[in-house]
This record gives sequence, structure tokens and C-alpha cells, in this order.
Amino acid sequence: MTRTLGTSGIQVSPIGLGCNNFGRRGTVTEDQSGTDAVIHAAIDQGITLFDTADIYGNPATTSETLMGVALAKAGSAARDKVVLATKWGHSGLAIEGTEDWGPKGARAYIRKAVEASLRRLQTDRIDLYQLHTPDEQTPIDETVRALDELVAEGKIRAYGHSNFSPEQIAAAAEVETPNGFVSAQDEYSLVARDVEREVLPAVLEIGIGFLPYFPLANGLLSGKYSQGTGPADARLTALKPQLLEETDWSRIAEYERIVRRADTTMLAATFQWLLAQPAVTSVIAGATRPEQVAQNAAAGRGELDAATVEEISELFA
Repeated sequence: MTRTLGTSGIQVSPIGLGCNNFGRRGTVTEDQSGTDAVIHAAIDQGITLFDTADIYGNPATTSETLMGVALAKAGSAARDKVVLATKWGHSGLAIEGTEDWGPKGARAYIRKAVEASLRRLQTDRIDLYQLHTPDEQTPIDETVRALDELVAEGKIRAYGHSNFSPEQIAAAAEVETPNGFVSAQDEYSLVARDVEREVLPAVLEIGIGFLPYFPLANGLLSGKYSQGTGPADARLTALKPQLLEETDWSRIAEYERIVRRADTTMLAATFQWLLAQPAVTSVIAGATRPEQVAQNAAAGRGELDAATVEEISELFA
């Protein structure tokens, strides 16, 4: 079971693999062996969309480097099954050695960035190349022309954007191009629904795919947490305890009751609610262990009934 990404014709799995944990210090996937285990498990589970960025890992670029080695080990047949997505051009973070490349949406920067990502990922093409954040210094038509060149050269198959405003999404769609942006990526979960106001309507009107990140709200909606408590090594507990303090636990308890009545898990219901939203193509879900990959993939193979989707929507309205 796959879904088509916008107008690209590219088929992706309902659940994608978020790769921002690869090379992250303090995680099981900090090193090559941990990364190998997760990537190979994802391929085995039928997950085809792998989403990373040049800034991911500690230091930056480590995620792409580890992924390149892991995919090379998996072999060319496995690589051909994968829709390899990466991002460039985050406005808030600089990669060492790129300081004199110029504006991140400009042609010069894009051509250097894509070659660097291709080397690290050990591949001859990137399936989905995404602008990580808008570049206010560069006209969007210059960015599009540079990306069209890369498509024509076979270095990328399609391109998308991330964290664009509704106005920026509309402006990008108006550029005359043989290709055009095929996807948008933004934060979206039951507790982060701002994109429903204007971003998702813009995405639907234009006809591009939507890829939610942080779908489990840093693990809050995974079922691992109860009021004020959670696994000691989990992301929220270790890095963002203030979010646990701000959570409406009575609403989480009600969500647990809805999930039990639907005979499913909170993790599965959270993913399936997102997949029931008209604009959503694939949900970007991180993982650090093969068993998490298996749970995520299984969730993507299920479906909530319409009444449960509506009940969940109302609870988190």
C-alpha cells in the first residue's frame, strides 16, 4: 500500500522514517550499528520514504553520512526501493565549511549543497530534495530554476519545501516551471494543529503532498507517558520536561479511553488520524530501535473508522 506524493508520481509508504536521530548523541542510533539496524528494519517493514537533512546529527551532516553507509550495505536493490528525501538550507543553522556559499536559496548554494549530500548519501540521485526553511534573500523563482536544472541533470527526481507560510506556498506555486514543488513539510499533530487554518487548505488547493513531522508531539502521543511520568531515557523526559508539565492530562486520559474502545493503541490511532486527513500523504516518524520501526509500519497498515476520527478531532479541537 503506497500513496502518490503530490503530482510527482513518486509512490511512498503511509509511514515514513524520520532520520533526525541518526548521529544524535545519547541515542542508540548515534553510531553506525544503531543506524544500520533501524534502516534495514525499515526496508524489511516496507517503509520506503526516508527523510533526513544536511544539518541532522551531531556534528551536522552525520545523519546523511551514516545513512549513506547503511544504504550501501543494504545494496542497490534496497536503494531502488527507497524514496530518499533530504533537506538543505536551514536558515537558523550553518554547516561548517558553507559560510561563503552565499544565500541558501540561491543557485550557487544549492548546487554545492546537493553535491555534498549526494557524496554523503553515497547515491547518484536524491528522490525528494527539500528547502528546509524559506530563504528571504533569494527570489523563489531563482530557487525553482536551480532545482529544475538538477531535475534535468538527474541529480534529483523532485523537490519540496518545509516550514513555508501559506503566502510562500502560494508564491512558490505561481512560478512557471516544468516541475514545481511537489510537497510541503510542517509540524502537525493532534496537539499542534495550526497548519489546519491556512497551510493545509493551500496545500490542497495547489495539489501538493503534505508530510507531517513531530506527529507524536515528541512522544507525548505514543502511549509511553502518564501524568507527569515517562521513561527516564525518553525524549520528553530528558530534553523537554516542561512540555509534560504543560500537558492537559485529563484530555490524554480521555484519548486513552477512545483508543481502548477502538481496540487499538495510542500510537496507531495518532498516526491513523493524521493519515485520515485529506492533505496528508505520508507521516514522518522517527525511530531509534527496530521494534519501534515495526510498530510504526504496522500503524500505517491500519485505518480508523470515520466516527473515531471525528471523535478524536473534537477532543483535540
